[in-house]
Amino acid sequence: MSAPDPRPRSFADVFGRAPEAEASAPGRVNLLGEHTDYHEGYVLPTLIPQRTHAAVAARDDRLVRAWSDGTSERAEEFALGSETRGRGWLDYVQGLTVALAARGVVLRGCDLHLRSTVPIGGGVSSSAALEISVLRALRSRFSLPLDDVALAVTGRAAETDFVGAPVGIMDQMAASVGRDGEALFLDTRTLGVEHIPLPPGVDLVVIDSGVKHRHAGGEYATRRRESFAAAAQLGVAFLRDAGADALSRLGSLDPVLARRARHIITENQRVLDAVAAMRADDVARLGQLMNASHASMRDDYEISTPEIDALVALAQQDDAIAGARLTGGGFGGSIVALARRGAGAAAARRIADGYAAATGLSAAILVPRHGF
Repeated sequence: MSAPDPRPRSFADVFGRAPEAEASAPGRVNLLGEHTDYHEGYVLPTLIPQRTHAAVAARDDRLVRAWSDGTSERAEEFALGSETRGRGWLDYVQGLTVALAARGVVLRGCDLHLRSTVPIGGGVSSSAALEISVLRALRSRFSLPLDDVALAVTGRAAETDFVGAPVGIMDQMAASVGRDGEALFLDTRTLGVEHIPLPPGVDLVVIDSGVKHRHAGGEYATRRRESFAAAAQLGVAFLRDAGADALSRLGSLDPVLARRARHIITENQRVLDAVAAMRADDVARLGQLMNASHASMRDDYEISTPEIDALVALAQQDDAIAGARLTGGGFGGSIVALARRGAGAAAARRIADGYAAATGLSAAILVPRHGF
């Protein structure tokens, strides 16, 4: 038996014809604002260079055939209107067709080809990159009447309602309306956005810990339930509406719920303070806020891990780094840090080397990378 061909498989290799539309969408890191989006709060993500690419061609039936690099030799398939859960990565595609149907969008069958450099489980939103890239390709091929915000709303519906991951809308909005070199200041209640340039004196550093995480169920869902229980005890539907005065009332809550509420209330304020720091080009203040955010995620929301804490500590101790924190939903994934301009690559290598020495694990430097 011959060895499998290691070369990347093109759309034509898989489906025997050329694609009719192609699109892509980026991964993201979150500078500040973790677990605030499902409480209709504020977030501050920015894009990374890694992207997911989708290519599509229409069919004359209602069959969707989808192939993704690194998954299998054969395309997976399902019929529109007969989507069934439990098929791994294909659930994200099925979720999109279900979400589009719920919006009254009528699709034809199609062949879909996916390839990606966004690491799965790295805390940089590989799922949203898939969702938005596919939706962009479908919009292009079938002239779907959906603007960029509608794409984000549809992608989130696919992930929450079909896949079963109780995420907020930050990731899909970042992938759909974010811009390179800028932070996206997003009010997740109104979906109002402001594009804020990253400080010119910094390098963005993103390092994947190698510890994978999942959002569909598990501790992420537990934290969400706990946070809404805390909101109910404070008399609000969403913790965004619990002002700073609520902090003085946390002593009346169950201690665990008090910690969950404190994180989200203070994290919302940290986003607002970070926006002010960026407008003032105050990198030192921005770094302090990132450090405080990590401490809050570690101690109050309890979503960090020993490996992530070690990686963040190494970054915070590096002379070139202004601030560092866990990014993403937690329980693994990546960290984000700000380094002095021109010092990011060397600092990232020092941090990754120190992490390997301390933990025996290999960290992947996602940013900076050549060409970014």
